[in-house]
Amino acid sequence: MVAAGIFLSRIVGLVRNAVFAHFFGLSWAADAFNGAFRIPNLLQNLFGEGALSASFIPVYAGLLAEGKREEARRVAGAVAAILSLGVALLVLLGVAATPWLIDLITPGFTGEKRALTVRLVRILFPGAGVFVVSALCLGVLNSHRRFFLSYAAPVLWNVAMIGCLLAAGPRSSLAELAVWLAWASVGGAVLQLAVQLPSVLRLNDGLPLVLDAASAQVRTIGRNFLPALVGRGAAQFSAYVDVFLASFLPNGAVAALTAAQNVYMLPISLFGISVSAAELPAMSGARGDLGEVAAYLRQRLEAGLRQIAFFVVPSAVALAALGHMIAQVLYQRGRFTAEDSRYVWAILAGSAVGLLAATLGRLYSSTFYALRDTRTPLRYALLRVGLSVVLGFALVLWAPTVLGVPPRWGAVGLTLASGAAGWVEFLLLRRVLRARIGATRPGGTYLLRLWGAGAAGAGAGWGVLLGLRRLLPATPAVVEGVAVLGTFGLVYLLCTVAMGIPQARALAARLGRRP
Repeated sequence: MVAAGIFLSRIVGLVRNAVFAHFFGLSWAADAFNGAFRIPNLLQNLFGEGALSASFIPVYAGLLAEGKREEARRVAGAVAAILSLGVALLVLLGVAATPWLIDLITPGFTGEKRALTVRLVRILFPGAGVFVVSALCLGVLNSHRRFFLSYAAPVLWNVAMIGCLLAAGPRSSLAELAVWLAWASVGGAVLQLAVQLPSVLRLNDGLPLVLDAASAQVRTIGRNFLPALVGRGAAQFSAYVDVFLASFLPNGAVAALTAAQNVYMLPISLFGISVSAAELPAMSGARGDLGEVAAYLRQRLEAGLRQIAFFVVPSAVALAALGHMIAQVLYQRGRFTAEDSRYVWAILAGSAVGLLAATLGRLYSSTFYALRDTRTPLRYALLRVGLSVVLGFALVLWAPTVLGVPPRWGAVGLTLASGAAGWVEFLLLRRVLRARIGATRPGGTYLLRLWGAGAAGAGAGWGVLLGLRRLLPATPAVVEGVAVLGTFGLVYLLCTVAMGIPQARALAARLGRRP
C-alpha cells in the first residue's frame, strides 16, 4: 500500500514535471523556480517525514502495540503542538531571511534570476510549514497501518500545480508563471494536509494540543529527534551543496539536475522508502528477549533487502543504459529538446552508481530507528555527506577542465560523488547492524542474477531502439521511448522468472491474475 500510494503520487509528479518542462524547458526561470523550491524544502525535509518518522513512529507504534492508546493519543497531541509552534517560528524567520538564504544557497544567481528566486522563496515558505504538519499525519497513519492515504495525498499537491501550469502557462511570461506556480504549491500543500487530518483525528478521537514537554515519551521522541534531525540536515546540506555548485555552471544546469533527481528519486521512493516505511512500525512493535527481537528483525530485514534489490537493480541499469529514453518520454516536448534529454541522461547515469546503496541503506537505517537508535545512522550520514561534498567539488570544478569537456558536464560529477559516498555509508551501516542482530544481506548470487537479467533487458531495449530508427525513422519520440522501456521491463521480468527468482514469479502471478 505504501508503494501504491507513492507510485500514484510520483506518477502524477512526473506528469507535473513534464508539464513544467514543456512551459519552462531549461530556462533561467526554471533555474530560479527549482533553486527557490530547494530553500523552503529544507524546512520540510529537516522536520518532516524522515526525522519525524525516525523518532515519533517507534514510540507511538510501541504504545499502540502495548495497548496504551490513550497515552499514544496524548503523545501525538503534544508532538503536534510543539511541532506546529516551532515550524511557525521557523517559517517567519525564513521569510525574513530569504535574501541572505539566496546568497548562501545559490550565490551564482544574479540580476533578474536572483530577484525572482527571492520572491518565489517568500511565497513557498508557508507551504513548507504545512508539509511538516502533514508529516506528523503520516507518522500517525502509518503507525495505525493506514499506509495508502498518507503517501497518495501528494497527488493533490501535484494536481494543483498541474492545473496552474495548464491554466496560466499559455498566457503568462516565464516569470509570471513561476509566481503563479509557487502560489499553487502552497494551495496544494493545504489540500494535502486537509485530506489526511480527518482520519488522524478519527483514529485518536481528536488530538489534545498541549505543549507537554514533561512526558517521558515526548522527551524520548525529542532525544531521538535531534540526531535524526542532524542526519537529515547533513543529507540536505549535501543536496544544497549540489545546488550551490550547479549554480556556477551555465544556464540549465540546476534545472537539468532537478529533472534528473525527479527521475532517480522514483525508484528510491517506490522501493527504498516504501519498504522502509512499511517495515518501521512493524519492526518497532517487536517484543521478546534480545535473541527473539534480533531474529525477528533479521527475518524482516532480509526479506525487505531482496524485495528492494529486485526492483532497484533494473532501475539502475535503465538509468545508466536507457536514461535518454526515460528523459525523452517524460520531458522531451515544447522547449525541452533532444539535446536536453541527452544532458539529463548523463546525470542519470551518474546517479545509477549509488542507487542500490541508497535504497538498501534506507532499510538499514529504519532497522536502527526501530531499535530506537538514531545516532548510528547520524554518524554515517555525516561521513557520507563529507565524502560527497569533497568529491563533488573535485568532479564539478576540476574534472571538466582535466577531461577537456564543457563546464556544464560538471553536473554529472554531483551524482557520481553522491553515489560513491552512498556505498561507503551503506557498508558501514551493514557492518554495525551485523554486530547487533547478526548477518543480513540479499546474497551475492541473487544480486548477480538480477544484474544479468538487467543487462539482458538493456540489450533488448537497444535492439528495439536501433530497429525502430532504421525501419521506422518517423516514430514519435514518446512511442519510441515506451517501446524501448517496455521491452526492457518485459525481458527483465521474463529472465528473472526463468531464473526462479521468487519476487519475479510472485509479480508475474499478480500481473497474470484475472479480476
